[in-house]
Amino acid sequence: MLRWLIGGGREPQGLAEKSPLQTIGEEQTQNPYTELLVLKAHHDIVRYLVQLDDSRFASAGDDGTVVVWNAQTGEKLLELNGHTQKITAIITLPCLETCEEKNQLILTASADRTVIEWDCDTGRQVQKVSCFQSTVKCLAVLQRLDVWLSGGNDLCVWNRKLDLLCKTSHLSDTGITALIEIPKNCVVAAVGKELIIFRLVAATEGSLGWDILEVKRLLDHQDNILSLVNVNDVSFVSGSHVGELIVWDTLGWTVQACERNFWDPSPQLDAQREIKLCQKPNDVSIHHLTWDEENVFVAVGRGLYVYNLPMKRVIACQKAAHDSSVLHVAKLPNRQVISCSEDGSVRIWELREKQQLSVEPAPTGFFNMWGFGRVNKQASHPAKKQQENATSCSLELIGDLIGHSSSVEMFLYFEDHGLVTCSADHLIILWKNGERESGLRSLKLFQKLEENGDLYLSV
Repeated sequence: MLRWLIGGGREPQGLAEKSPLQTIGEEQTQNPYTELLVLKAHHDIVRYLVQLDDSRFASAGDDGTVVVWNAQTGEKLLELNGHTQKITAIITLPCLETCEEKNQLILTASADRTVIEWDCDTGRQVQKVSCFQSTVKCLAVLQRLDVWLSGGNDLCVWNRKLDLLCKTSHLSDTGITALIEIPKNCVVAAVGKELIIFRLVAATEGSLGWDILEVKRLLDHQDNILSLVNVNDVSFVSGSHVGELIVWDTLGWTVQACERNFWDPSPQLDAQREIKLCQKPNDVSIHHLTWDEENVFVAVGRGLYVYNLPMKRVIACQKAAHDSSVLHVAKLPNRQVISCSEDGSVRIWELREKQQLSVEPAPTGFFNMWGFGRVNKQASHPAKKQQENATSCSLELIGDLIGHSSSVEMFLYFEDHGLVTCSADHLIILWKNGERESGLRSLKLFQKLEENGDLYLSV
């Protein structure tokens, strides 16, 4: 296994772009990933990773191939070939509890306008659907209803046998870019600037089981919606191309909170709910969202932001977390956050609490450092009291994983086996906990010596 010394950052793209917070010294004492395995099987950009179980994952990308890997050893287990163009979405299809066969199934969509169901235990192509009129850009599984959905220019509902149950009429030439499930048999579809709420209802007599009804359109975004995440049973979050972050109520489909960047041409009256996410209009796209029990972690341009749901405000940020756009972010145990970027870097951050000093509140909240006037002190007195007792956090860089030579598209975290990253350099890297791997090698050595009797002989 290759031993890897993590360096102190890559060559700067420009002195003006670099920040002292972006670099880390040679000694990364809090970074456990000191070993890596480079996995080669793809011949084009690897865009997707999906976890199959505790020890396996699948990768897919622009070469149209799906590869199944062992997460511990890096061994290539299966190669699934069936698509003729790049893969545009991948998702696991959970087995029914009543089903005797427990083989792991996945669904893959492609630019060849097909969706294929695969058995990842045998490598067998189970079924294939080829009736789409446009590319399927996203997939979602509604396990409770035992159906799955495909989103392109239409929204289609399918059963496990890949029978089409119902579909919407043509929605948009831009198509559906994201799909999430919310309560009451509803789904949210991102279509351009709109969020469309659909509800699955029991079909009328003579239908195939379900009908899908459009029940509401949410038009609060001012640009195309790039990301959606369902944070709990009562709210979901959407992010747009111009840095708008909106928290929605899943029951009434109303806005709970809204954060926009400071150059928004139509600022809201409620200044305390508005956050200035970034300074450059071309550097504020929200590419990815994830969450834990209290916070939403947001990739905004080159930056990384932590938005606290109960407090309805940003509590920590790194405006220049990477040298290029952040494409994926995830929360790890022990208050750690990981991000990857178009600049080829993978960085680990620690979310640390930091007690704020009592200061006069800024007029527009967290990022008002460019001076747009003062608010009425009497009106802001309750906000000042709250700020005096508030605890903000910082994101401290504790690890910089350098191995890819091009954009890192996404990653998977395995608690026992390490971290998996995929990239535009056609490679997959399995990052291993060096201390843990060293201990496992020592244990295997002692077991081998004990089996051969050499251990007692040496003693």
